[in-house]
Amino acid sequence: MKKVLTIAGSDPSGGAGIQADIKTITVNKMYAMSVITALTAQNTTGVYGIFEVSPEFVGKQLDCIFTDIYPDAVKIGMVSNSNIIDVIAEKLKQYDAKKIVVDPVMVSTSGSRLISDKAMDSLITKLLPLGTIITPNIPEMEVLCGFQVEDEDGMIRAAKKLSESFSGAILVKGGHLINDATDLLYENGNIHWYRSARVINSNTHGTGCTLSSAIACNLAGGKTLDESIRNAKDYLTGALKVMLDLGKGPGPMDHTYSL
Repeated sequence: MKKVLTIAGSDPSGGAGIQADIKTITVNKMYAMSVITALTAQNTTGVYGIFEVSPEFVGKQLDCIFTDIYPDAVKIGMVSNSNIIDVIAEKLKQYDAKKIVVDPVMVSTSGSRLISDKAMDSLITKLLPLGTIITPNIPEMEVLCGFQVEDEDGMIRAAKKLSESFSGAILVKGGHLINDATDLLYENGNIHWYRSARVINSNTHGTGCTLSSAIACNLAGGKTLDESIRNAKDYLTGALKVMLDLGKGPGPMDHTYSL
């Protein structure tokens, strides 16, 4: 059985973060492991508190995993503290981790800021360079590249700008644009578009976490980057089409729709 590690924050409402990742990995018939970077008090209406795990304890969690059940792929989500980022980067290099998917989580679906400015610098300089692929959405891409992204040309310009300091693949998720769910893969100067019809569903809590975890699963299973993205998008689309409606705000998807 393939093993996938998620490094992220916990979501007690179950729609995003560690909980969404474990559901996604399990449905993809792989063994899920987790390193928790922070406890959050959140639900579909917002994030009401963040309690960070100490960097030392994050390191201990990583040591326990890599020295016992070595993961075939790693997904990294919410890391709000620069010292935690330093430890994660150090351990991933120490254990020569492979197939790393970095989802640069900065703002929750409900609009809550999840990362400090200092941590942002560490994310860009220390964590992103370790990624096989990074998966920013449009607002995250605007922060990373430093200018507004309003259309597909803007997505290309932003990816080119970010590629100047990052050698891995970049998947710019276009779901925040108006027309459709079009994503851009920028890899070694090559451009590839993934176009699909937008699922009209306001319940999108945890979509980014779910997509990045699904990509990690496919990479762990030996799929190419292109296959991994296509399969992950198909899975996410299916979870959205179920139209699960829970909570008072943007609710979660049904991760187990295929069972």
